[in-house]
Amino acid sequence: MSPRKPLSKARVLEAAVLVADRGGVEAITMRRVAQELGVEAMSLYHHVPNKDAILDAVVDVVFAAIELPEPDGGDWRDAIRVRAHSARAVLSRHSWALGLMDSRRNPGPATLRHHNAVLGVLREAGFTVPMAVHAVSLIDSYIGGFVLQEANLPVVAKGEVEQVAGGILEHLPEELPYLKEVIVDHALRPDYDHATEFGYGLDLILDALEARRG
Repeated sequence: MSPRKPLSKARVLEAAVLVADRGGVEAITMRRVAQELGVEAMSLYHHVPNKDAILDAVVDVVFAAIELPEPDGGDWRDAIRVRAHSARAVLSRHSWALGLMDSRRNPGPATLRHHNAVLGVLREAGFTVPMAVHAVSLIDSYIGGFVLQEANLPVVAKGEVEQVAGGILEHLPEELPYLKEVIVDHALRPDYDHATEFGYGLDLILDALEARRG
């Protein structure tokens, strides 16, 4: 039997993220995290003072996983687009973090670096301070809303979409022609992928912000 890895703050946070991925943020307790690690709850207090400290720290873990935009003098939209797609991917894996990220009062270093980097891209692109704040609020609201929508979709795979859509069409009244049109001519197309809606909506937002930047 290989020796157990020594307990550390990093291992505690890794376990807390796993607990939340399975049961949501409310599942994070000192006892549950300790069970995940196969130790007694009291052992955790050598590395984190309390549950609040774990919640603050797992938010920082999530922010650290999101790719930072680089203010390299190129098109600011490209930098923000990369960050937005990265944020969507990370939050899709950890959707429980959505309600936690803006509620903590003690942001960690990764969280602070992340926000500074996003604001830096916008400010270097010529956004005023108020416009940069508007842009971050709008983009982050869009990302969060899309992730929540995806998390609650009843179907994901193409076969499931066809099955659900077929069931709807079977009982769809004739007086709803526009809904039928969307299902038949759009959702059931072989090349349709709901995930592409994210990029389309994001580009609309970025184009609108570009129009107001000046």
